[in-house]
This record gives sequence, structure tokens and C-alpha cells, in this order.
Amino acid sequence: MSGFEFIFMLTRHDRTVADAARHVATALAAGVRHIGFKDIGLPMAALEGLHRRIRDHGASSYLEVVSLDRDSEIASVEMACRLGVDHLLGGTHVDEVLPRLEGTGMRYYPFAGRVSGHPSVLGGSIEQIAASARAIVSRPGVAGLDLLAYRAALDVPQLMRAVCEAAGKPVIVAGSIDTPERIAAIRASGAAGFTVGTAALDGRFPAAGPSLESQLAAILGAR
Repeated sequence: MSGFEFIFMLTRHDRTVADAARHVATALAAGVRHIGFKDIGLPMAALEGLHRRIRDHGASSYLEVVSLDRDSEIASVEMACRLGVDHLLGGTHVDEVLPRLEGTGMRYYPFAGRVSGHPSVLGGSIEQIAASARAIVSRPGVAGLDLLAYRAALDVPQLMRAVCEAAGKPVIVAGSIDTPERIAAIRASGAAGFTVGTAALDGRFPAAGPSLESQLAAILGAR
């Protein structure tokens, strides 16, 4: 990643939406160049179509893993490898995932801290999450971190700053980002980027209107 990037997720409440193909066309037309989806919500054939369209238009692709048990996560990683996505976000079984990514060229951003539930929440103290970040990025093959900052019952700006400082590698902040103020706080923390999905698809981001075109324009402008 270069600069401070907006990653549009074709997801609502941690699931890829049924009409993702229509939304990816809107996003590409709006100039969005980082587009992702989750490993649940659509069958493999539909995800293949989404990924092909993203890559054919010169955008970067992201798959975010939301399965937390070991077997489901490994199945999701194998799906990401079959698809050939550019970036793999999320997941918690780092030592088991890394060997499966060797030679793929995929950039891997696992979750920092203790993640649980669906939709996912982030537990632990700022110190514990920062320590987790430091340990994870020390592993060769980890490109950066996926941080569910706004899913934690903590001082979020302080959490983001602590994790970015501890990591020393790109941090992508994901989940519940629905205002320009939150984007500004993420930028100020030193993070490399952020994801927005549900807020844009539901027309909740402050914008000229609720249409996805207006939502994406407002989010791009808020960077």
C-alpha cells in the first residue's frame, strides 16, 4: 500500500452482500482502487467473478477472513490462494497460515489482539493488543496488521497509535468506520488505511445523499 488508502468492502455485517457484483461496478466507476470482500456470504464461483472484475479494472483485491476456528480459517486461506487475491486480511492462526502463503506473493495482514464473535469484536487492554501486534509482525511473511479498533471498548485513538507504533508495519483499521471524524483519527494514528463496507452500502456515511455513488465520493474526499 502507498499513502493512506480507502478499501471498499462489499460487505454488510461481516458478510459479502448478495448484490456485490453491482456494487463493485459502481465502486470502480467512482475511482475506488482497493476493493475487498469477506470469505462468507457468497459461493466460490461468485467470489471468483468479483475478483476477476476487480483485477481486470486494475484495482487491488482483498479478502478478509472472519472465520475464527482453525479449520474454517485454513479453508478461507485456501480459498484466497485459489482466487489469487492481492491481500489477505484478518484471521488469528498466523503460524499455520504463513506456510500456506509461501510463493503466492499475497500480502498478509492478520488480526491484532484477541478477536471473538460474529460480527467480530476486539478484546483485551491497549497494552495487550500492542504486545500482540509486536509479536505478530515479527514473523517473516506478515506484511502488516488488521486492527478492529472501533470494535474495542477502549480509548480508540490511543489504541490505534499504540498499535501503529508497536507494529512498525502497515496497519489497516477495519470495522464500524462511519464518519469523517473516525477517518481523520485513523489517519492521525499513523495507520496505512481503513475499510468501509456497511456504512456506505446502507447510506449512513455523511454525504450528499444515500446513494452508493455519493457515499463513496464522500469517503474518498474524507481521506
